[in-house]
Amino acid sequence: MLDRVTTVENAVAGYVRSGQTLMVGGFGRGGVPFTTLHLIANHADKYRDLTLIKNDANEPGIGIDLLLKQGQVKKLIATHIGLNPEFIRQMNDGEVECELIPQGIFAEKIRAGGAGIPAIMTDIGLGTEVAQGKATYELDGKTLLIEPCMRGDVALVCADIADKAGNAWWCGSNRNMCVVMGTACKRVIVEAKQIVETGRLKAEDIHLPSVFVDAVVPAGPLPHRGN
Repeated sequence: MLDRVTTVENAVAGYVRSGQTLMVGGFGRGGVPFTTLHLIANHADKYRDLTLIKNDANEPGIGIDLLLKQGQVKKLIATHIGLNPEFIRQMNDGEVECELIPQGIFAEKIRAGGAGIPAIMTDIGLGTEVAQGKATYELDGKTLLIEPCMRGDVALVCADIADKAGNAWWCGSNRNMCVVMGTACKRVIVEAKQIVETGRLKAEDIHLPSVFVDAVVPAGPLPHRGN
């Protein structure tokens, strides 16, 4: 079977481009591809005008905050930004666009994108700012919002274990949005804390099958805030 293991430098150079929409896995620290994001941040002149789809804005000094501080991000689509006061300042000052989506709708829009479903319907957000500018549909006497699916150019996720073919496994809540993001993008880079020989993962334990994955890269040490 194809060996998809490569360096983070080769994976990013092969698949990431300025102007793309990147889906970035993780919430807090679980599932965040810190090594991949650090490399992208180290080449701020090469990777710019990015739209990021990520559950949260990370804490200051780690993860996507490194990209935000260098002006590499034009828009963040997220569910939670409260742990990053610097990003909130950037948003309020108009330096970066932010779209906040209820977390369950966020996850379902991505799942729909991976399943080839163009939109979902929900009553969540009716009568609030979430509904502004969105189409509605009447079903069984209820008004529902039509929420378009979300898809991306490249998914960047961090798995606890991946085999050389790209099959990936997550421990507990580290999985968060990583699996659905891996199905909803044209290209997928899996950063793995541990890389094993193909066949070591039992079929029933695989969360993201290798058919979705383009590259597997080794994860480096967990970062410290401000480094």
